[in-house]
Amino acid sequence: MANQEKDDKRFKATTPGKRFMKLAGMSASIVKNVTTNKVMGMFADEESKQKSQEKMYADIGQQIAQTLGEMKGAVMKVGQIASQVKDMLPKEVASALEVLQKESPPMPYAMIRRQLIKALGDTPENLFARFDETPFAAASIGQVHRAQTKEGVECVVKIQYPGVKESCDSDLKHLKRLLKLAGLVKVSAEVMDKTFEEIRTMLYEELDYKHEAENLKLFNEFYRDHPYIRLPELIENLSAETVLTLTLVEGDRLQDVKPPKYSQETINLIGYRIFETFGKQIYELGAVHSDPHPGNFAFRPDGTIVIYDFGAVKKIPAETIAKLRSLVADAVEGRIEKIDQHMLNIGVRQPSGEAPSPEFYHEWMDIVMQPFQSYDEYDFGLTNMHRRALGKVKRDGLKYVGSFQPSPETLVVNRVVTGHYWTMVDLGVKASFRPLVDEIVLKKSA
Repeated sequence: MANQEKDDKRFKATTPGKRFMKLAGMSASIVKNVTTNKVMGMFADEESKQKSQEKMYADIGQQIAQTLGEMKGAVMKVGQIASQVKDMLPKEVASALEVLQKESPPMPYAMIRRQLIKALGDTPENLFARFDETPFAAASIGQVHRAQTKEGVECVVKIQYPGVKESCDSDLKHLKRLLKLAGLVKVSAEVMDKTFEEIRTMLYEELDYKHEAENLKLFNEFYRDHPYIRLPELIENLSAETVLTLTLVEGDRLQDVKPPKYSQETINLIGYRIFETFGKQIYELGAVHSDPHPGNFAFRPDGTIVIYDFGAVKKIPAETIAKLRSLVADAVEGRIEKIDQHMLNIGVRQPSGEAPSPEFYHEWMDIVMQPFQSYDEYDFGLTNMHRRALGKVKRDGLKYVGSFQPSPETLVVNRVVTGHYWTMVDLGVKASFRPLVDEIVLKKSA
């Protein structure tokens, strides 16, 4: 009983009021830090001020990451997304938030058990032939337990954390206010509002497990009889708005995809298939699985890819697909003079900001198009794309500070591409994606 009370206290911020107080305490501390730094900067030279600001942002980033990681829910999910939106936050803050991409500590089983009873109306002992108390995985808004149905079907049960949905709006409102108040946001208020509204829409969809069930049905239909994609299937009588029970589909985790079990040839094939899979989701299905967290995927030595967690699915309007198709066509053909208009069209470039030079875009295209422009094999294990990109941001960041912004229209697509870039790096994939660009994006016949 004492242990249960201790565990419950650790995760006590489950109501909007309690979560507000926790975020308010963090806000007060951060604002004090920023104010003190500004005062101290009045008496320091430029080099000292720069170093002091970098340290301040790093400290703030760590404080935000720790607080959001403990709270779980909407704010933790926003932190995960923010770490991938480099244009929105200082790089030190974004870097510190990357820790939220890792699997989070699980909630106590007693709290999870109460959630399951509330959703399904009975105890796990009565509903299942077996229910593992130790979670299989834990994430920002829920955790997963392995189980077996009364009919003997091996399954996984995804259970939403208590209070997450009820706290979503207040969490997002307070976090947005905090970022603005602390001067951490580098984009206009309008873009900030649109970005948070996009995140809010996505979160409410993720929090509705019935909506996730519908997404799963859509993707199961799209991948029916597919040669290398495997998805779980819904067990409807053991599912509800906050509990989702799915058939168990097993595979190896990303960190286990390595020799000798996986040859380099198979690793290259998996990388090629990942790009093909998400390219076709975006450009053919018009809906993309938009949480590239490594825990949402598994692999098999025959090149099979298993996809889990369909709470985060972005439906992409035909107009946006057309814009992206046109942008990629001009990028791969080297029509640099057209890139700035594409950036304006998709909302990445601020119309009021200074128009970058053609040389600026030429260097960017040379960096980001490496795996897509050439038909030669590209080695992601030796890639320097991210280092080159970071170097360019450092060189040109101040010059074009008012020229670029996160685009709500393409925020999720960027998250997907960025996330799977790191998957390619982790796997050490060697492949050329240009043939897939020709086939899927440019619609060229072989």
